[in-house]
Amino acid sequence: MLVSWSTPYPQLAGRLLADIAADWGVSDEAAAERLMPAGAIYFMMDEDDVQRILAFPPTMIGSDGMPHDEHPHPRLWSTFPRVLGHYSRELGLFPLHTAVNKMSGLPAAELGIDRRGRIAAGYYADLVLFDPQTVQDSATFAQPRTRAEGIEKVWVNGQLAWADGEIRHQTAGQVIRR
Repeated sequence: MLVSWSTPYPQLAGRLLADIAADWGVSDEAAAERLMPAGAIYFMMDEDDVQRILAFPPTMIGSDGMPHDEHPHPRLWSTFPRVLGHYSRELGLFPLHTAVNKMSGLPAAELGIDRRGRIAAGYYADLVLFDPQTVQDSATFAQPRTRAEGIEKVWVNGQLAWADGEIRHQTAGQVIRR
């Protein structure tokens, strides 16, 4: 278990609970209690299960990465580039167009989010320009805020929000209500 944040010990974000407990000479449980309130990253996923679930046709892809954590899970920066680069391109679990649909059109349709998830007249222009040959996740548990490779530009509601490694328009997004 990796500590992602701790109110009384913010300097311990990014460290393993077992290492903190050893440093303090206490059990993992006692260390966890001392760190509270706190957040953690758990290592419980089996890669074979992940691939089997991702390949299942109705599976939608999203992320619950928390941007306010001192040491966030790498999925905050890497979920979508990992799907495109690793699972689609490298492993061939599904073609690129299927990967894109699992992250856009399918969730929009299933969740009833109007005029999103497709490129069509009258739809909001939420677009990502990426190089399918180089897009790849770069974030790690040690360096979770590392930008992905191969992402060129991002438009949110038709406004250029990110380009050339910089935020261009921070207020292009909006709360989506059904």
